[in-house]
Amino acid sequence: MPVESWLLFVVITLVPVVSPGPAIMLAISNALRFGTKAALISGAGNATGVFLLGYAVTSGLGALMATSAIAFTVVKLIGAAYLLYLGIKVLRDRSAFRIEDNPVAARNSGIRLFGTALIVSLTNPKAVFLIAALFPQFINTQASVFLQISILSATFAGLCFLNHAFLAVFGGRMRRYLQSEKIMNRVRRGLGGTFIAFGAALAGFTR
Repeated sequence: MPVESWLLFVVITLVPVVSPGPAIMLAISNALRFGTKAALISGAGNATGVFLLGYAVTSGLGALMATSAIAFTVVKLIGAAYLLYLGIKVLRDRSAFRIEDNPVAARNSGIRLFGTALIVSLTNPKAVFLIAALFPQFINTQASVFLQISILSATFAGLCFLNHAFLAVFGGRMRRYLQSEKIMNRVRRGLGGTFIAFGAALAGFTR
């Protein structure tokens, strides 16, 4: 792949990478609730999901979802239901937003944080259609398609992780200044409501 094409791909993908969405809200939520390290683990889960989607979509998942109403609806509803679940969980779990002596943070394993972000990433139909529309524009069928898909997927995933790393550090530092229970309750309600709103929007998403 020519360097010029790769750089153009980077510039184009920066827009969806930094655009607000469920994955970014999850990164912010984890940074504020559990700290920088937890948000970095979550970011790794999201990046892994993006990388896997790159292969899956270019291997036929994108075409399947574009032509099969059942496949599209199943992925969409799973993603929407999971976002609604996360929103309700955030709204109900007051202890997770207590900065000092946070028992929820202690029992939130890296596997759970990684897995949650992975599921959110893999069940986002908007990401599927974005990859399906974008990747083919940069793939030269006269060269190694597998290598090009690997480069594009790794680049997209890497950009996502860098964005999440920034949010993790920023959110982790902000967490130190949000020690007021009143403020954290507002943050909790805002994040929970946003997850629910994203879930509802995803449920109504059409191709």
